[in-house]
Amino acid sequence: MTGLVIKNTGSWYQVKCLDNKIVSCKIKGNFRLKGIRTTNPVAVGDIVDIDINSEGTAFITNIHERKNYIIRKSSNLSKQGHILASNLDLALLVITVNYPETSTVFIDRFLATAEAYRIPVHIIINKSDRYDEHDLNYVKALSYLYEGIGYSCHLVSAKNLDGIDSLKEVMKGKVSLLSGNSGVGKSTLINAVLPELSLKTGEISDVHNTGMHTTTFSEMFELEHGGYLIDTPGVKGFGTLDFQEEEVAHFFPEIFKISNECKFNNCTHRHEPGCAVLKALEEHRISESRYNSYLSILEDKSEGKYRSAF
Repeated sequence: MTGLVIKNTGSWYQVKCLDNKIVSCKIKGNFRLKGIRTTNPVAVGDIVDIDINSEGTAFITNIHERKNYIIRKSSNLSKQGHILASNLDLALLVITVNYPETSTVFIDRFLATAEAYRIPVHIIINKSDRYDEHDLNYVKALSYLYEGIGYSCHLVSAKNLDGIDSLKEVMKGKVSLLSGNSGVGKSTLINAVLPELSLKTGEISDVHNTGMHTTTFSEMFELEHGGYLIDTPGVKGFGTLDFQEEEVAHFFPEIFKISNECKFNNCTHRHEPGCAVLKALEEHRISESRYNSYLSILEDKSEGKYRSAF
């Protein structure tokens, strides 16, 4: 039988078969994909083949070729990755400018990873109901920055349902990944889109203004007007994986565009003479925050740099 992996609970996977029957499956044997070292060989969004043995236990025996996937460094094993989801049409990065604040480094690392795997991203700025004038000015600045690069930004309030209808239109007919820091309101957002789920939502720590995990495992939900929404556990950091130094600039569209004017074709945009990117940075044609994020990814090769970031 062939089916779609709709939930990962660690050792078990829920697979929705062609007849809409949901089967709980295990992985058969030492199942690993060639060329991808991951802590989870099977991901939500995978199309898989399953067999049911004489005892009634179901096993995943094969994963169909993936259209794409999005991966980050594993929380514990810095040289291994964790696949958030596969076969995506869209990624929705949920951020907040306060309660808690999402760092631009986190945003840029996510965007670069999505660029690497050719997954379009929309940035969802949640909790508009809580923002004062200062916060809203920062929202405008962020939106101006990222929309100028080519990323659509949406200011919403999952709590008050502001902007949710337009978000539903964006997701219509697509397989969309929902990701972001802990505490940015992903579960509240899903409840706004799919109120019948009544997902558990968490509180923000008053001491640290940070979020606490409410989603433990990745899960895929079917949308009323077609498509799926994939919820993933909140993450504190986003470690990039398997980026070669010379290709990192490719995943920052505005840097890549200007890099064509550099004197040397192997320019790393750090200290080389005739670097068009450094010149654009001085002239404020490239954002300093984006450039700093670019540098931080170049530094990822330092052993263990992001081992404790999750």
